[in-house]
Amino acid sequence: MRRSVILAAVAALALSSAACMGGAGAPSALLPADYAEALATPSRPADDRARDAARHTAETLAFARVRPGQKIADMIIGGGYFTRVFSAAVGPEGRVTAWQPAEFIAFQASYGESLTAVDALPNVDGVRSPIAAPVFPAGLDLVFTAQNYHDLHLNVMPDDTAARVNAAVFQALKPGGLYVVIDHHAAAGAPLTAADTVHRIDIETVKREVLAAGFVLDGESDVLASPADPLTASVFDASIRGRTSQFMLRFRKPG
Repeated sequence: MRRSVILAAVAALALSSAACMGGAGAPSALLPADYAEALATPSRPADDRARDAARHTAETLAFARVRPGQKIADMIIGGGYFTRVFSAAVGPEGRVTAWQPAEFIAFQASYGESLTAVDALPNVDGVRSPIAAPVFPAGLDLVFTAQNYHDLHLNVMPDDTAARVNAAVFQALKPGGLYVVIDHHAAAGAPLTAADTVHRIDIETVKREVLAAGFVLDGESDVLASPADPLTASVFDASIRGRTSQFMLRFRKPG
């Protein structure tokens, strides 16, 4: 019942915004405050909710233009933090595809356990496949990945992994659909080997690769940026872990 109320309220807000625009084009973006009730939903563990402030989760949802009823793919879910957020935010009329690469599951059992856990949510479908062959449904509104794009360039992955993943994302999105990439800043001009050595990637590399797949750059945010991060330490280094500088990029499929 509570989710239905949230869904109705947010949908009304979206329709009202569209009306103010004369009904032309896409409805205006929601604000971080519009996600407060979704973030507070009891289906999210207390540990997740405790991390929302540091991860700027509400701002991230607003940047990604997440709305009730959407079809979203969470690409490389890790522990499932954002999968659970999306499940709450899209509501019972929406659908979330949670993709965990088979290589991750083979490397660490907890990745498989996380996939099983989110698959139990009523509006989530957990899927696994080789990292260079992601499985996404068609007609998605959003494909989202946080802190994992650099993994497409790990030296154990096929050289064309990023190109194949970006092409799969492009194919799965509906025209006008969004592709949001969040990752740890590497120093400007850092080589792709930074993915292995410090688990970071240069923002310009990401832009270049995603644009080559046919996307257009639709927005950037520095809400996760941190001037205190030297950009050269491993993201797992105790001196910086959990406090890295990160970029947010929003790409759009033309149409």
